[in-house]
Amino acid sequence: MEINIASGLLAALGHESRLAIFRLLVEAGPDGINASGIGEKMGMAPATLSFHLSHLSRVGLIEGKREHRFIHYSANFAVMDELIAFLTRNCCQGIGCLPKSFACNTPEGTSSQHGETC
Repeated sequence: MEINIASGLLAALGHESRLAIFRLLVEAGPDGINASGIGEKMGMAPATLSFHLSHLSRVGLIEGKREHRFIHYSANFAVMDELIAFLTRNCCQGIGCLPKSFACNTPEGTSSQHGETC
């Protein structure tokens, strides 16, 4: 991923509403949520929601698929994974520096990298 692409993605996520929408869609998984469902959960006016969805779509963080009268939006997990990989590439010179606080957020409470108990 080029730095200008990453900076555009991060800029899009730098707005509180867009970050909240993106997190909601990540939580929803590949099936996503239709626009009205997103609006209800976010408590957002349709015009405002449309503006933010359009911005997230334009940078490639989300995808919309028309199903009859509705548009279902879902996170673009491939782009999210590329962004995370870009941000963590060469982290700690490649020696494995997963912070303990991150490791403790796993369902098992252990670091998947080192097997340490939190």
